[in-house]
Amino acid sequence: MTEQVQSGGFSLKRLVPLVVIFAVAVLGYFTLGEYLSFDTLRNNREALLGFRDQNYALTVLAFMAIYVVIVAFSLPGAAVASLTGGFLFGVFPGVFLNVGAATIGATLIFSAARYGLGEALSRKLNTSDGAVKNIMDGLHENELSFLFLMRLVPAVPFFAANLIPALVGVKTGRFVVTTFIGIIPGGLVYTWIGAGLGEVFARGESPNLGVIFEPQILGPILGLCALAALPVVFKLLEKKAD
Repeated sequence: MTEQVQSGGFSLKRLVPLVVIFAVAVLGYFTLGEYLSFDTLRNNREALLGFRDQNYALTVLAFMAIYVVIVAFSLPGAAVASLTGGFLFGVFPGVFLNVGAATIGATLIFSAARYGLGEALSRKLNTSDGAVKNIMDGLHENELSFLFLMRLVPAVPFFAANLIPALVGVKTGRFVVTTFIGIIPGGLVYTWIGAGLGEVFARGESPNLGVIFEPQILGPILGLCALAALPVVFKLLEKKAD
């Protein structure tokens, strides 16, 4: 079998990183769910706090490495990891550790997808005609707005927001910047919840992760979505005026 797939110019060798990520994601889904959970955090909280107090720098590095792996391989437990960041390190610097690790992990899976499929697929889409060409032109013309919207809108799965930009030819630099800035609002909410886990544990309760959908939290996030969408709206209005 040749390395290049004749019909689309896709390299089978380039797909190896994506295949590995997919295989680890499937394996992790069936084997790690019970370990990367809120119960695990609650049952090991004293040991984690003790280790942090004695080895702060090592705890930071270990936490970020685990978080990066969780995101890069789309393993279950990203929300628990964000809570852990707040629980161990407080809102600050916890939010920066959470957002930084999530951005690194997202960039790894983005790079794998772009390396394996994105470049060839983007070329095919850009050379297409009709509706596909119009969609691609619209995406590139309003790239920053769409990237920020995918990060800000809670309904867009994080995994999808990592893959879609790679498949339509977004540059790595733009992806990294919009990912880091775009996930700060949601990351801040989960880190803040994590920072209050001590009181939650003391009451024998579970954290309310649905708080992000409450009006006082969701309202400002939707406001940021509206700001991100304004350039797209203005361009559409200009085109209609012409």
